[in-house]
Amino acid sequence: MSKNRTQPLTEVIADFLELGHVDNIISMFSQDPSCLLLSGTVIQDERFKVRMGMAVLFEELVTILPHAVLDSAVPSLLAAMGHDAAYVRGDAAHLLATIQSSEALRALSKFQHDSDPQIAELVKEALELGVRPAK
Repeated sequence: MSKNRTQPLTEVIADFLELGHVDNIISMFSQDPSCLLLSGTVIQDERFKVRMGMAVLFEELVTILPHAVLDSAVPSLLAAMGHDAAYVRGDAAHLLATIQSSEALRALSKFQHDSDPQIAELVKEALELGVRPAK
């Protein structure tokens, strides 16, 4: 995905999520799974509805695009785990926990001692739950 396409597309995704149009974003990501590369950037949006929309989005995407989520979203979310803002790290940790793959949890385990105690707790709980059995 080209750099000059990233910013406007990130804004569109965030705006649609804020408006509650998660189904539209699910369709967009299904048609172009490379949009998952923007996951770590979208959760940096300060609007709560955008970040909540990402949680709803991932609940669906882990079912319909599991390999794309693993290949594209996990690296993007891991990059967001290095963000200064605790809310970004917390949302990234939550989405990685939602993915529930052994790869995502293994990567998440590196953040068990986050400087924010709530994030450290979220990571520990996700690791205790482990990988969900396939349906």
